Amino acid sequence: MDDKKTRVNKKERNVMMSDIVKMPKPPYYAVIFSSERTKGDRGYGAMADKMVELASQQEGFLGIESARDEGLGITVSYWKSLEAIQQWKEHAAHLVAQRRGKEEWYTRFSLRVCKVERQSFFDVSEMDENHPLK
Repeated sequence: MDDKKTRVNKKERNVMMSDIVKMPKPPYYAVIFSSERTKGDRGYGAMADKMVELASQQEGFLGIESARDEGLGITVSYWKSLEAIQQWKEHAAHLVAQRRGKEEWYTRFSLRVCKVERQSFFDVSEMDENHPLK
């Protein structure tokens, strides 16, 4: 993904993170994908980038946020409807990625679909010049 940033946490490990996405007014849906990877890349990075590119072109896609360290990865994709999520789940290229994920890339994963009914967002850059963090 073009919006990924490498950051270092307190243990000096590389952590991949994307930006926080501003979303439209709820309701909308979130798909939370938590995973633990196998060792080695074996095409994972290229496929992950391709999936983000393809998902962003799907009807009903709203955005994505992702973070990963050496052990745990969490990706949250946002969608307008359950139908849009189902269409993405059944997309031919995504089906290939799902199969390869189970065969090559993940030791464990979970997938949760949630309805977002309320949200809040804070961005210090939107505060006036008197804010203590500016």
